[in-house]
Amino acid sequence: MTFLYTYFMMSPPGGEGGGGAMINLLFLGAIFFVFYFFIIRPQTKRQKEIQKKVSEMKKGDKVVTGGGMFGIVNSIDDDTVLLEIDSGVKARFQKSSITDVNPGKNK
Repeated sequence: MTFLYTYFMMSPPGGEGGGGAMINLLFLGAIFFVFYFFIIRPQTKRQKEIQKKVSEMKKGDKVVTGGGMFGIVNSIDDDTVLLEIDSGVKARFQKSSITDVNPGKNK
C-alpha cells in the first residue's frame, strides 16, 4: 500500500506540482477505454449473436463447429445437435461447439 501511495503522490523531477499522478490515472483510464470499446464490447456482441443463431437454428440449417466441421442439422435435442457431415455420415455435437449457423448464406 505504501508503494502505491508514494508512486502516485510523487512529484515530477524539478519540484513542479503533483500533476504526474493525474497523468498516470488518465493514461490508465484511456487504456481501459480502448480495451473495452475496441476489444471487449465487439467480442461480447459477436457472442450474443452466435448464441441467438444457435438457439434459433432448425432442421436443415448449415452449421460450422468449433473444430471446423461443416454439416447440416438433422435433429436437435436439449444440449446436442445431430449433424449430417456427408451423405449418410452423421455425428452428434454439443450446441456449445457450434460457432456459426448458415455459413456462406447471403444476408
